[in-house]
Amino acid sequence: MTATLARPELGPRSSPHRHAPPPGRVKRFLRGPAHQPGWHRPSLFALLIGTAALYLWNLSASGYANEFYAAAVQAATQSWKALLFGSLDSANYITVDKPPAALWVMGLSGRLFGFNSWSMLAPQALMGVAAVGLLYAAVKRWFGHVAGLFAGAALALTPVAVLMFRFNNPDALLTLLLVAGGYFMVRAVESGRTGWLLAAGSALGFGFLTKMLQAFLVLPAFALVYLVAGQPRTRRRIGQLLLAGVSLVVSAGWWIALVELWPASSRPYVGGSEGNSALELALGYNGLSRLTGGEGNGGGGGGGFSGSAGLFRLFNENMGGQISWLLPAALIGLVVGLVLTARRPRTDRTRAALVLWGGWTVVTGLVLSFMEGTVHEYYTVAMAPGVVGTIAVSGRLLWSERRRVVGRVTLAAMVAATGVWSYALLNRTADWYAPLRYVIVAGAVVAAVALLVGTRWKKLAAVALIAGVLTGLAGSGAYAVQTASTAHNGSTPTAGPAATATMGTGGPGGGTRGGTPPTGAPSTQNGSAPTARAGSTSPGSGTSANAGNPGGGATSAELTALLKKSTATWAAAVGTSQSAASLELSTGKAVMSIGGWSGSDESTTLAQFQALVKAGRIGYFIAGGQGGQGDGVLSQITTWVEANYTATTVGSTTVYDLTS
Repeated sequence: MTATLARPELGPRSSPHRHAPPPGRVKRFLRGPAHQPGWHRPSLFALLIGTAALYLWNLSASGYANEFYAAAVQAATQSWKALLFGSLDSANYITVDKPPAALWVMGLSGRLFGFNSWSMLAPQALMGVAAVGLLYAAVKRWFGHVAGLFAGAALALTPVAVLMFRFNNPDALLTLLLVAGGYFMVRAVESGRTGWLLAAGSALGFGFLTKMLQAFLVLPAFALVYLVAGQPRTRRRIGQLLLAGVSLVVSAGWWIALVELWPASSRPYVGGSEGNSALELALGYNGLSRLTGGEGNGGGGGGGFSGSAGLFRLFNENMGGQISWLLPAALIGLVVGLVLTARRPRTDRTRAALVLWGGWTVVTGLVLSFMEGTVHEYYTVAMAPGVVGTIAVSGRLLWSERRRVVGRVTLAAMVAATGVWSYALLNRTADWYAPLRYVIVAGAVVAAVALLVGTRWKKLAAVALIAGVLTGLAGSGAYAVQTASTAHNGSTPTAGPAATATMGTGGPGGGTRGGTPPTGAPSTQNGSAPTARAGSTSPGSGTSANAGNPGGGATSAELTALLKKSTATWAAAVGTSQSAASLELSTGKAVMSIGGWSGSDESTTLAQFQALVKAGRIGYFIAGGQGGQGDGVLSQITTWVEANYTATTVGSTTVYDLTS
């Protein structure tokens, strides 16, 4: 006889409660740990949900946003090789003038959900939410929930951050990676573990693959804070930093090595470089030339896009409304905070945090202020985490020192300075909600006075501080909401209502900020979908062929239909990347950009171009708006085409059929 062991009854498989979490688990998740106040976790959720709403709301109103990068994203959804190299076109003729990390994210999103405005821009918005959450976590870890909450909210409401996290430029991913690096440095200083330093180095390495040397502006602050405040002995700290440097080089260098080692004949030309080299692009056009103004980077320091180079550039008419709302308070808090913590132990966390976030702010701010090459207003988004982190840390320190004269006077000065400067910035757009600036400055003055006299009344001081914070964020918050409610297109977008009154042209990123755009540049409008581009030197003009994608460019229906019929590798060849991008977005076809962004790239030779035409790989040549100078290759090709092929007019565009 065989004995059998009884089994406990497991119940029916279809029981809806079989995998349900314990009743209290969801409640504990929503409330947070039992040792912290019940309002902490809900307030964090409110911050993140509010940020997501601000960044995702009506996101597709901007359509393709910057067509230059949108075309590369479209190409990435059509060709894995284009995704890897960051090609402007799916046939891999030329790349954009930046490394491709940001395009990888948007391209993979397009492959998953189909290429459109939403699938391209939603990852950017979610990067913004992640950056806010990581900054909160970094500040909160040492200085508590309130300081972290302020830092996250202040970043979320920085106008240029709202702009970039709703746009398809690389700056969104760059900012997220920098914040991640800052969080890793906080953990490294706290624990002394090498792994956190390696993670920080890796974050900056991938930041390099997003926007090259701009990612390294935080390096001095990162290295200094660990040398000063790291837990291990000095020799070990130095060794750990060297290992972090190796991590950075590997993370940044693998793609550069891949491009340099890949046979040039079977990969796209590196757009923006003089010698088809990614390393030269990093060190030249996107490197030292940004500082000195050489190699196609003139104009910035001479009063171009962002005003003349100098100590006060970040406060001028161009950049002030983008980033400087809280900058005076940050600088005041940084200086006084370093003085107050000067005699504390080496590993003091408050001083370490001031070195980290304050060093980030100062170094990045000085470089952007004195750059002689191309510098755009939206570059300032990379210093926003440093600014708000500095205020959060110094504000927490000064609040703890409020019974001392230096503490309450400095707090009052920070509040008053923010209110007065907000008034000055809002006064630059005097017709836009005019009463707001008076409310802000009055509230700031009252809050500052209350902080000065409220030493013995903690509740009065607390109310005054809350009022100071609210008035301090009111101006930038108003600009942030206005920015989120505005459709932005082109390659030099700006935040806030001032965007409707200024214009500029130039480098990748050069284009229009508003009003009537120059020939061949996408328009920027406030509160509505953008209109077609003006001028006839861009490929085609008239009705946009991008139904469902407002802002997708202005290629005539006739030209779009003609190119869609082409079976050549490149449906057309044009002079510049702006023209190629517009055509690619309209037709879904690969278009050859001979001269890159400005028309000056020597991406081919006349003989090579003639061979491609003879092989039937180029369908049409589109004249007009070609850029380039002198007797460069673009000029040579244009002359040869005009001498050997008959021009026809399609819409309002001059076209040469190279297959005839």
